[in-house]
Amino acid sequence: MVKHFGGASLNFNENLPDGTGTAAGGNSACSVTPVGKRRDGGTRYWCTTHKADATAKYGRPAAVCSAPNRTLADASEIASLDLMAYPGGVALWGAVPPVYDTTDFPMERGIHIHARTAPGEKKALDRSFETLRVIGPRLPEAGVVVSEIDAIYFMVTAVLGHKVKRVECSYCGMSHLDKAYFSVRPHRRHLCAGCGKHFQDSSKGIGNPIRSLQEACGVEVQAPVHPDRPLDIRQEDFPGGIQIWGTNSAILWTGETPEEEGIHVHGLDAQGKHVFDETYSTVRIDGINLDPTMVRTLMAQKALPSLAGRILTITCEACATAQFDTGEAAYTPTAVRSCTSCGASLTTKSRFRNVVSNPLVDQLRQLAEFAPRIPQEHELGLVPESLCC
Repeated sequence: MVKHFGGASLNFNENLPDGTGTAAGGNSACSVTPVGKRRDGGTRYWCTTHKADATAKYGRPAAVCSAPNRTLADASEIASLDLMAYPGGVALWGAVPPVYDTTDFPMERGIHIHARTAPGEKKALDRSFETLRVIGPRLPEAGVVVSEIDAIYFMVTAVLGHKVKRVECSYCGMSHLDKAYFSVRPHRRHLCAGCGKHFQDSSKGIGNPIRSLQEACGVEVQAPVHPDRPLDIRQEDFPGGIQIWGTNSAILWTGETPEEEGIHVHGLDAQGKHVFDETYSTVRIDGINLDPTMVRTLMAQKALPSLAGRILTITCEACATAQFDTGEAAYTPTAVRSCTSCGASLTTKSRFRNVVSNPLVDQLRQLAEFAPRIPQEHELGLVPESLCC
């Protein structure tokens, strides 16, 4: 049920970071302006069009900014969702890739929507949009635009043990998004994507514009429930392939029933049609038991650009225990660790010295041996954040 805040004054982004926005379409020219001094005394430049650093070598203004995609989304390409049109409940998530995918479907991107016209009815909407404008009571008249990048880092922050907060630039008022490295490390000093200036927040935290949307809608965050719904299958029974995700908190959930926590699995027949599309409490595939915490952790780890190529399974040679890095260790690569079972010292034997360990990596490799086709490797293509944001 939606509950509204009374008289809350919130700022929302009109132009979104990382090459998405609501203003203009096509390849827009950079607008480079000086925004302050670097630590070495040189001038720092910022592109106010694409919300990205535009400082070239030797502290000179760059011809183009560092945004990986300098194309702005046209307003006509942004899907609109009216919350009042779906009294049965709306749920929004970032459309992140499955951790395991033996289908031939392309990777979905953007914001994934479940919407029902009445409680308990079949979903009227079950699809993803690259960028979404949410319209509803207590929101600005033009609605609030949610971008893919906001949604992905909301998931990363939540799954890896942190909460997001509303952070606004003290200079230009733009709602702030902490990305990559900074999406899992609370901090006070931020770099505004709007004006390019550093500002101090009142307390340490991780900023995400989605928190402003949640506060404005007044939707209370409920603890998920654990369904009693086991799954035990063989991959050979699903020639169209299977897809596996870890569950994670929705960006927005207006339904009366609480979210379910576990492992979400799709199973497809030879014609590519869904045999099942459900969240399960326990999942066993070809005799291999999957752990829900490991699945959702790997999903978040794979979205962090700083962990690219650094996620593997380290097994203790003394007691054969596969190591599962949790807490800060889940996103902080290290070369040396102690076995969680016998305490033996373990060192990394890979091309990267500093890594994180998740037993699911090896389990998915074992599953691939029974797969009807080679699993797809999906890449979000997010870039590391090189400047303190």
